[in-house]
Order: sequence, then C-alpha cells, then structure tokens
Amino acid sequence: MKPVVLLDTNVWVSALLNPEGAPARVVNLWREGAIDVVAALPILEEIGDVLHRPRIRKKYAIDEAKVEGYLRLISGRASMVSVTGALKLCRDPDDDRILEAASAGKAECLVTRDDDVKRDLDLIRQMNARGVQVLSVSQFLAKLGR
Repeated sequence: MKPVVLLDTNVWVSALLNPEGAPARVVNLWREGAIDVVAALPILEEIGDVLHRPRIRKKYAIDEAKVEGYLRLISGRASMVSVTGALKLCRDPDDDRILEAASAGKAECLVTRDDDVKRDLDLIRQMNARGVQVLSVSQFLAKLGR
C-alpha cells in the first residue's frame, strides 16, 4: 500500500522553484503514483500566496499560468480534506492548519522543511499520537529508500 503523505507548503513551493532539489523528488514520487498526497484549501491558498510574491515571480520567472496550473494539478490529484481551525498545537496558526490537515487526512507522514515544526519535540509527540510522523524531506526520502 502506498504511503499517505501531507506535503507542507514549503515542500510544494521548493519543488516548483527548484525542479532538481529533494522536494521536487518527493513531488515527482507523487506524480509517478508512488505516494498518495492529502492537501487542504489553506495549503493551496498559502502556496498561491507565496508564488504570487513579486520577488519570487521575478527571481524565478513564474507567470500566472504556471502558478494556476500547479494549483490545479495539486487540487485535482491530491485527496482534499477540510480543516476547521480547531487544532491548536503550534504557535503559528498556519502550521496548525497543516497539522490538522495531516490528521484529518489520515496521513502517515507530514513532510516539511519548517524547523519550527520538525524540531518541536512536544509537537512531534502529539502528532505521533495522532498517527502522523513529522519528517524532513531527506528523512522521508530515506524512509522510502530513495
């Protein structure tokens, strides 16, 4: 059975901006069907917000069509889950929505580049109790033997 994974916003954004990097390898595993991904509307909104920043668009030559196509790909192929905002585990409400989506989507892993999340041992314990492992991109790739 394929692992069910929630990719944090920073993984999605990094994958688009650097197609040769480790986050892109994770997204490519999803595109190839090796993993299943869950997502939520707040994640898509945050991806869009980041990719619409003028300095990002200019530096990486990203146009509106590329951003919209990427968001459509994610929303069309990922299993979308709803979040209520009820989960309060982190100092950052945006991170709470990510954590809630991982839990609601019954993700086995939350893959993130966010040090606030991946270094918070209490948060990691609480997510483990919900059946969700918090992993860095490299930890996730190693877990899959990639």
